[in-house]
Amino acid sequence: MSEAPHGAPIKTPGQLIAAVIAGFAVPIVIIVLLAYYVDNTTRTGAGTDELSAQQVASRIAPIAQVSIRDANAPRVYKTGEQVYQAVCSACHASGAASAPKFGNAGDWAPRIAQGYDTLWHTALSGKGAMPPRGGTSPDDYSDYEIGLAVAYMANHGGANFQDPPKPAPGAPGAPGAANAASGAAAAAPAASGADANAAQASAAAAAIAAIPQAASGNPAAGGATQSADAAQAGKALYTQVCQACHAAGVLGAPKFGNKDDWAPRLKDPMDTVYNYALHGKGAMPPKGGSNASDADVKAAVDYMVSAAK
Repeated sequence: MSEAPHGAPIKTPGQLIAAVIAGFAVPIVIIVLLAYYVDNTTRTGAGTDELSAQQVASRIAPIAQVSIRDANAPRVYKTGEQVYQAVCSACHASGAASAPKFGNAGDWAPRIAQGYDTLWHTALSGKGAMPPRGGTSPDDYSDYEIGLAVAYMANHGGANFQDPPKPAPGAPGAPGAANAASGAAAAAPAASGADANAAQASAAAAAIAAIPQAASGNPAAGGATQSADAAQAGKALYTQVCQACHAAGVLGAPKFGNKDDWAPRLKDPMDTVYNYALHGKGAMPPKGGSNASDADVKAAVDYMVSAAK
């Protein structure tokens, strides 16, 4: 038997040269393409800008941030729509947790029938699944701004409430006297009601400004002398919480500085008055719906009682 002759694949010098060149060129091309692919993926893939100045700055930025504001600068209040978008829309936009849906007249009709005073008080103190102030603090949004949001939502649900009067410069940002402003929209002439509420707010602000100067020396409600710290704590809690109703006498609350309103309350022992403030009475929730300490609540009571003497 004879075997078939084997032919060499390279038969000419040209083929040899081509094979040599291909042996070098093909691996080089493959390496270049792989390198380009890897480099291109690195440049366009997610997270590859981590060495950029912006990314580096964000990684080394301190966790705590300090925001410095001029305490003497005039406060710029948010509009009712802005407060709604930032806080209230989380539930009211969709009607979550039984919240009256924004723009739904059927949901808002029974609430509107209660009057603006009740709606505002509910927003400030909370009800059902809604936390007080929608889960914000007075440092985030003042009572006045919460009132604007309440009027904004109610009016889009069929009401015709007026915005509460804007606090006067230098006065607390949450005048309780504004609570009565909405009632004028449905009954008495709106202009006269707003003027009366503004006057009430100014009177309350003047009383608040005058009391702390003598608070440390005035007899406290229990017969002792208030310390300066207790007086300041009482004033602060009144400004943040109590004045929402007591500044204008909303929902039967004894009006700040009104001796006639406070006289029947002060016939009871001060321990009884403290107990009402701590545990609630009538429309007033325990501690006014706040999480203040018992000592601060009593200091706020002393502050209001001192103003009514």
